[in-house]
Amino acid sequence: MKGWNGKILRVDLSKGTTKVVPYSEETAKKFIGGRGLAVKLLWDELPSGADPLGPENIIVFATGPYTALQVPNSGKMVVASKSPLTGGYGDGNLGTRAATNMRKCGVDAVAVTGKAEKPVYIYVEDDETEIRDAGHLWGKDSYETEDWIMEKHGKAAGVLIIGQSGENLCRLATVVAQKGRAGGRPGMGAVMGSKNLKALVFKGSKELAVADPEKLKDLGRKGFEKIPKFDAFPSWKREGTMMAADMMQTAGALPTRNFSEGVFEHIENVNGDAVHAATVTQRGCPNCNMICGNTILDSEGRESELDYENVTMLGSNIGLGDLAQIGTLNRICDELGLDTIGAGNAIGFAMECAEKGLHPIAVNWGDFEGAKKLLYEMAMMEGDGALFGLGTRAAAEKIGGEAPDFAIHAKGLEVSAYDCHVCPGMALSFGTSPIGAHHKDAWVISWEISSGIREEYGPEKADKVIEFQRIRGGMFECLVGCRFPWIELGYPLEDYPGYFEAATGVEMSLDDMWTMGDRVYALVRAFWVREYGDKWGRHMDYPPERWFKHPLTEGALAGKHLDKEKYDKLLGFYYEKRGWDDRGIPTKATLKKLSLAKEAGQLAKYVGLK
Repeated sequence: MKGWNGKILRVDLSKGTTKVVPYSEETAKKFIGGRGLAVKLLWDELPSGADPLGPENIIVFATGPYTALQVPNSGKMVVASKSPLTGGYGDGNLGTRAATNMRKCGVDAVAVTGKAEKPVYIYVEDDETEIRDAGHLWGKDSYETEDWIMEKHGKAAGVLIIGQSGENLCRLATVVAQKGRAGGRPGMGAVMGSKNLKALVFKGSKELAVADPEKLKDLGRKGFEKIPKFDAFPSWKREGTMMAADMMQTAGALPTRNFSEGVFEHIENVNGDAVHAATVTQRGCPNCNMICGNTILDSEGRESELDYENVTMLGSNIGLGDLAQIGTLNRICDELGLDTIGAGNAIGFAMECAEKGLHPIAVNWGDFEGAKKLLYEMAMMEGDGALFGLGTRAAAEKIGGEAPDFAIHAKGLEVSAYDCHVCPGMALSFGTSPIGAHHKDAWVISWEISSGIREEYGPEKADKVIEFQRIRGGMFECLVGCRFPWIELGYPLEDYPGYFEAATGVEMSLDDMWTMGDRVYALVRAFWVREYGDKWGRHMDYPPERWFKHPLTEGALAGKHLDKEKYDKLLGFYYEKRGWDDRGIPTKATLKKLSLAKEAGQLAKYVGLK
């Protein structure tokens, strides 16, 4: 194969063995890479009902044929596993030198199973793989660990690390790289911790074999030249994702005090202008010329890389309007390996529990010191953190009473930074996201609030969610590449099949890419259904109860909320367009059409197919 390395590094930590094995050209063409390759591996090899924190679980680190090419924004990878937070399929992507180095080691993915007797890290240099002792790193935060690795193996190495939250099996633990890059919101860091796996280190020097090197070089050069010429580029360069803060405030969709409101009285302290004024440097992923990481000095005088999600979830969502303090909370999360979205959600939930007298925790809205204390407790799974570190769904179930009504999640994954009291399309995006409530697959909210049909529940909303899922969650998550040039600047989607063909020699149109995306979504959905069995139902695709039951009380949208009956009808449109039945399960005909007939037969052992 050209473009693909066609090999997977398999590591069994229980046995202490490593081996590189090929995977088929058929798999490469059907699932491309990244998310597609990961879910295929998990579906084929992970036993149904496996304990997410048990040695039988598999954690997959996967790149795609786009990764590490000299083309725009190609420095990304996917980390995936059965999620200890949701109990279903979980993944995340992150931009890091580990992605490019892995590909240059001659493999497209690493699949790790088992559990080491003692803490270890995996070291890969070209064709050589070693499982090395990490006892001296266990208990250290991700920054300290990375410093040691860089000194030991050189600054060009790519690293994937967990902090104390992963070691202690906090369900909000992520995988961290390069002191500010993180991925794997559904507890991927806890899966690494359960295996006594502290880090992976990659040093690769191999050339990537592509089908048409000269054509790819020409296309890549032209692509890099296009990006700074887009009208939106100067604004992006100035603020990055922080442009969304004022947009959401104006739209009444900025998460405020545990998503109870959509506007924040201190927005001017935490918006794009504020971050731009405080920025001391910018950081980006490999092969990127539209850098999005704005780094400020936090309240302790240390660097903290900010974006819209962490500023909002650790700011307005917990009632905190001090940017430097938000920076500190964000940097602590990165050190500890905590998901900033999940942590901000859990803190907001804890603050509301305290306000309502449902749980005896001493933390109030805007309480910086209380929030900081809770972050450390969640990472160590001690004190109140032992409860809230399980995630908001599990914590709400344990607290009981009305707590589940304001636990802001879908399928157990905390909602990211968009309030949907008056955004049914984005609510559908959260409800049907393949990993739980995440925005990365279908960020339709910008379209929705400017569409003129914001409050409607018509089939065009389902169409738009599916369109975005095919592009963002399908093509970009499988190639693997960054969606920002397209969604933020207007970079033409038509370029990506060209890159793909020059790299692999395989001709694939955008429509073919969408079909591939539908195949991956169907298999991810099958994974969820297999794991949940009789407990699965269309209720799994509902957004948080708060958006239905508790109207906004502030701003121009005061008094408004989602309509559950209309949402259910919208969900029905989505199922119909996807070829899924009224339970949200792909039908036999749909699975066959997507070349998943074998998988349909396997799924039928767990649930009746229509």
